Amino acid sequence: MATNLEESKMKSVELEDGQSDDIVSDNISKLKELFPEAFSEGGVNFDTLRQLLGDASVLDEGEEKYGLNWHGKKKARQIALTPSTGTLLPCPEESVDWGNTQNLFIEGDNLEVLKLLQKSYANKVKMIYIDPPYNTGKEFVYPDNYQDNLDTYLKYTGQKGEEGLKLTSNTETGGRKHTNWLNMMYPRLKNAKNLLKKDGAIFVSCDENEHVRLRAIMDEVFGNENFIADLVWAAGKKNDSRLVSVSHEYIIVYAKNSEYLKEAKIVWRTRKKGLDDIYAAFSKISAEFETDYGAASKAMKEWFKSLPDSHPAKSHKHYASVDERGLYFPDNISWPGGGGPKYEVLHPTTNKPVKVPSRGWMTSDPNKMRSWIEDNRVHFGIDENTVPCIKSYLIDRENDTPYSVFYRDGRAASKRLRELMGDDVFDFPKDETVLQELIEMLTADGDIIIDFFAGSGTTAHSIFLQSAKDSQNRRFILVQLPETVDPDVKSQSKAAIFCEENNIPLNIASMAQERLRRSAAKVKEEFPQYEGDTGFRVFKLAESNIQAWSPDRTDLEESLLSHEEHLVEGRSEQDVLYELLLKRGVDLAVPIESREVSGKNIYSIGYGVLFACLDESIAKEQVEDIAQAIIAWYGELAPSSDTHVFFRDSAFRDDVSKTNMAAILEQNGITHVRSL
Repeated sequence: MATNLEESKMKSVELEDGQSDDIVSDNISKLKELFPEAFSEGGVNFDTLRQLLGDASVLDEGEEKYGLNWHGKKKARQIALTPSTGTLLPCPEESVDWGNTQNLFIEGDNLEVLKLLQKSYANKVKMIYIDPPYNTGKEFVYPDNYQDNLDTYLKYTGQKGEEGLKLTSNTETGGRKHTNWLNMMYPRLKNAKNLLKKDGAIFVSCDENEHVRLRAIMDEVFGNENFIADLVWAAGKKNDSRLVSVSHEYIIVYAKNSEYLKEAKIVWRTRKKGLDDIYAAFSKISAEFETDYGAASKAMKEWFKSLPDSHPAKSHKHYASVDERGLYFPDNISWPGGGGPKYEVLHPTTNKPVKVPSRGWMTSDPNKMRSWIEDNRVHFGIDENTVPCIKSYLIDRENDTPYSVFYRDGRAASKRLRELMGDDVFDFPKDETVLQELIEMLTADGDIIIDFFAGSGTTAHSIFLQSAKDSQNRRFILVQLPETVDPDVKSQSKAAIFCEENNIPLNIASMAQERLRRSAAKVKEEFPQYEGDTGFRVFKLAESNIQAWSPDRTDLEESLLSHEEHLVEGRSEQDVLYELLLKRGVDLAVPIESREVSGKNIYSIGYGVLFACLDESIAKEQVEDIAQAIIAWYGELAPSSDTHVFFRDSAFRDDVSKTNMAAILEQNGITHVRSL
């Protein structure tokens, strides 16, 4: 059993000068020094302590299991499994290119949002990157309660009473610094896993405070067999420690299914650094020397030599030889491991047999070797006394397997973001070039990338950059809590001024959206030829459009009358339409068209996968016109899958009108007619 030590701890802190020592606190400190295994998060496990003191009676191996356990784990698991009762309200007026973009920016509690996305995006996401709050004991923590999590969020955002509700921080004095953080992370990771494709992967940034525990819960959620690597990001020296200056952080990588990656022979690659500078220099030198490849090779060697050692192109200086195909380096032409074939190869100038490599030629087929020579793919020395080499061209070797340890100056990203935003309005922003490389490594055209701790919006900025660089269109879903910026807090004053100057709400989500607008404009300026998607649709977490059924058992008649219209008053047709998409598992970026018939809007979703008429009132004489319009549109689109048609249940004046609508549609092959 465990007992809480916070009371004694607090007493020791509050004692006035002149009082006697706290004997209990001293004893606890001595015990903790002798038996650290018996202590965790402010509590002592007396069974463990007894065992360490030699009491064998406490042994019960039947209950011991390998793994990470903490207070609240069962509840965290229950939270992960409990469905959300919320919805996502569309906000076209706050969006960029609403009608065409396939990118989503969602304001809300990310756990609730992840639950809402389950039907529409299960097994469809290629990559997840998150940078959750680092657990320093002071960071903002999302308060999760599976019974009222949405209710808490609505109060926090002022949508439901108690406006200005403060969410607690994960303070050390709570006694459960690690527990609170784990309870926050666990259900989010559980829900996130469901979204990943079979060949997808998740990348999680963290520091040493929670690295070990994060690995443990990710082993449990994703499986230890799906662990890929700990990427170690060295960000520069820090002089803030008396013992060891910790100047790195981690990006933990897990695959959804590493076995599938092996079976499908999927590889992750990143483009070598400095290639653009190399090609620019080569283009200039080629124009100068044309077909004098010897002079061009000499000039390339001089160019590489002139570069500072820190230049990224310097590591590719061996690609300095030039021929009609481009840049290459003379690579090893011998048989791997030795024992290869040895046969005669003639030097093209002296016509004498060249020196054979000690391990033999890399191909056992002399005809293949001859074809390489005829195709000028073999690099010979000045005479037959030098072993030839195979030409390895830079254009064919542009990509590398990413290294697990890399350096990137941690200050550079802050400087670039300061220039973009006009001031230091975000704390500790991630480096968009680092994320860009991860995105390049894993994703391609059409892939979906999710970041549900969006923060300053770095992930979307990185996607814009990489998509512009390789002329592809990747999609993103960003989720960010609209955490309030307080003008009266000194550390948030610059952010508050930024919001006021740009006429945006005082919260992090709005600031991130502004960062996306600016980064999109900058990317288009840097890549004027790129015409891809740099917009985003904004959605906001809210209560469902459908009122919960909570009858008053003392007055059932009144309850029935009050629920005759079961949709929330004030919600628009578009609000209801997008909740319909969520409930039906349809992509929120799917094309939606509308036509007006008899003064009512009819919507086609996904080229006829769904039709909807969500008007509040459909008269008896309008039924035929609306039904025939849907039938005609259905015929034009000819969807390959079954079509569903939805109406408001309360829109029809009587059951006869509703029945007639269904009958007309079913007679024309549309059998799935539903009411909300």
